[in-house]
Amino acid sequence: MSRAALLVLADGRFPAGGHAHSGGAEAAVRAGRITDAESLEAFCRGRLHTAGLVAAALAAAAVLGVPPRELDAAADARTPSPALRLAARKLGRQLTRAARATWPSPELDALAMEFPKGAHQPVVLGLAARAAGLEAVDAAYCAVYESVSGPASATVRLLSLDPFDATAVLARLAPELDRVADQAVEAARNVADEGTDALPAASAPLLEIAAELHAAWPVRLFAS
Repeated sequence: MSRAALLVLADGRFPAGGHAHSGGAEAAVRAGRITDAESLEAFCRGRLHTAGLVAAALAAAAVLGVPPRELDAAADARTPSPALRLAARKLGRQLTRAARATWPSPELDALAMEFPKGAHQPVVLGLAARAAGLEAVDAAYCAVYESVSGPASATVRLLSLDPFDATAVLARLAPELDRVADQAVEAARNVADEGTDALPAASAPLLEIAAELHAAWPVRLFAS
């Protein structure tokens, strides 16, 4: 295993399409729920413990060898919003392309054939980590970091928030990222005995509702 592969996969410059998505931050900014670093931190914390936890567990389970079709169905069941399901699959398709070029793998090839329109992004993330020789905890860390770094980066653009302040938010959340990643891996390990029902299903109804509203905007800076 090359732990340096984790840096490549988690790098914001990895061409997986995440830069075009705000993780719900654009809708939250317009609604007045994110106005400064303090409210950004609250938003990211909520996203981390809901969408971030679910994504990390799905990604970790994929590394552990749970069949992608089962995980994709579990991701669908945990994503009520059609707009978010569409965004997750678009991101999954782009990540599949990038991962196949970076870490060629029969599993990624099979995934691309089985899901030509894209599997859910966390499932693809786990298979990409597996192809890169990484462990379940590495995939979980990628997922939890993405869940908060996306909104933080987007808010710098949306609000002209000081990048130093946005980065400080991520640093303050770091201990919670550790705990959520560990929780996700523990849940993923339980899938072998309990099935995908063992995966967390933490919900964030406001994110789902905001995603549907955001998808109907005639003009938007981010895709989601």
